[in-house]
This record gives sequence, C-alpha cells and structure tokens, in this order.
Amino acid sequence: MKKTVSIIASCFLAISMVSGAAQAKPDNNNGKGNGNGKSIVEAPAAVPANVAAPTDKDKDKDKEKENTKEKDKESVTTVTYATYGNKGQNGYKGLLHAIENVKDKPAGAVIAELLLTQYSTELTPEMKAELEAIKDKDAALSALAEILNQKGSVTDAVYVQKEAILANVKNLNSYKKLGKLYAQTGKKGVKLYVNGEESTSAVAPIVTAGSTLVPFKAIAEALQAEVVWNGKERSVTMTREGTTVKLFIDKKTAYVNGQAVTLQVAPAIVKGNTVVPARFVSEALKATVKWEPESQSVVIYEE
Repeated sequence: MKKTVSIIASCFLAISMVSGAAQAKPDNNNGKGNGNGKSIVEAPAAVPANVAAPTDKDKDKDKEKENTKEKDKESVTTVTYATYGNKGQNGYKGLLHAIENVKDKPAGAVIAELLLTQYSTELTPEMKAELEAIKDKDAALSALAEILNQKGSVTDAVYVQKEAILANVKNLNSYKKLGKLYAQTGKKGVKLYVNGEESTSAVAPIVTAGSTLVPFKAIAEALQAEVVWNGKERSVTMTREGTTVKLFIDKKTAYVNGQAVTLQVAPAIVKGNTVVPARFVSEALKATVKWEPESQSVVIYEE
C-alpha cells in the first residue's frame, strides 16, 4: 500500500508544484541580482586601447555560451529535477528548500517521504525526526485524499485516507472521511478497525440489541492475544498480558480472570465464524473501543 500511496502522491506533487518551479531557483544570479529577482544591468566596460574590440563573431560565441549556462542552470534548479533527478547534491538541497514552503500542506508529507527514503544517509538525526513528524501528519494525508477525490480518483483517495488513519488511529474524523469515500464506491455496512487496520473477515460486524458483535479472530490477531477454542463446551478463551477472557457461545455469562461477568449479548457463530461483543472483549484485554456513527465504524486501538 505504501508503494501505491508514494506513486499517487508523487503524481500529485508533480502537478501541484509545477507552478512553484521558479521558486526553487537560486535567488542570486552569480552575484548579479538585486535580491528581488530582477537583474541589474551593468554599464559596458571601456575597451583598453591596446586590446582589439570584440567582433560580431566573438559576441555571438559569448552569447551562445551564456545561453548554454542558463539552460544548464535551469535543468538543475527546477522542482522536477530536484524531485526526480539523480541523488546528487542539487536534488537533495532542492527538496529541503521545497519542504520549508509546503511542510504543512499535502505535498509536505510527500517530500518528507522522498527525503527519508532517497536521501537517508545525508540527513542528520534532527532532520529525520522532523521529517518523520511531517510525514506522519494525518491531516496532510487526508487533505491529499480529498484533492484526489475532487479530481475523480476515488479509489486512490481511499488508499491515501487509509494511510491517514494509520498515521493517527485515534482520530475518529479520519474514519468518517473514509466512510464518505466508501459510500461513493458503494461500500456500506458496519466496519471494524483494530489499530488502524480494517478487518477483512468474511463476516462483517453485527449490531444487535445495542451491542456490536465482531469476529473474535480479528481482535485476537490484531492485539496478539493467545486463543484457545474448546469445541466440547463451545467456549473461546483469549489471554493477553496476564488477562484471560473466556466466553461461551449462546451464553451471556463470561469470565475475566475467573470472575463472572454478565453480557448484554451472547457470543454466536455466524457462517462458521465466532463473533463476540466488541466492547467487552476489547476493554477486558485493555484496549480502547470507539464507535464512529456516521461511517458505522467500530474502532479498537491500544493506548
């Protein structure tokens, strides 16, 4: 998925930053600028008496050399070269210059990713820490997803919005935005996310009697809990970090470290999969559970 997001983001970057290519050029023109981008016209120096005046042919050669230098300078100072060129000094410094202007925008997350992956050896520990913070900004990724959606790339927007969720699993607004994108693709129903990852179980979460039943396997695997199934007594036991939770199919009495607890809804078996009360199991295993109503998302994460 990261590779997909990088490709999407790079395309966006090429489009959105082309108008800023001129800003990546050096402000000074080999010492001949006045600082505001305008050239200073110098008066022609007088030709010494003992030196022959330049001919028209000499002037043409000098002009041709100047044009060649300007073209070469253009080629190494554009945003396109700085981003997609080889890993030379110009590309590295060009990206560092660019990120200062867009660090709080979607392109900032993209450039930070490029710097961290392509120029890791040139970065100081302080630079890496700052770039990691920029790259992980869920707001920037959500903004990029919205731009892609506006351009008609809904599927790409979904992938980017999923990355935004992973950047900050506690931000319920990110799940809401993903829900809106899903609605455009026709995907509906209750969804389960554990530590930012969406469950791909064959059985979707079920809302009944005010409680949500979710596939226990999805929670157990994401929270790395040890699971034991007892077919004879139709029970499932999950153990994590010294806490043991035992539930019985079709029974409202569960046990946490041997202590009986009454459930609002009993665990059940749906299409061959065991589903359990999401809130009870998650909180018993010391995880946080949230419900995002607009996108109908069950959000479980570790603090």
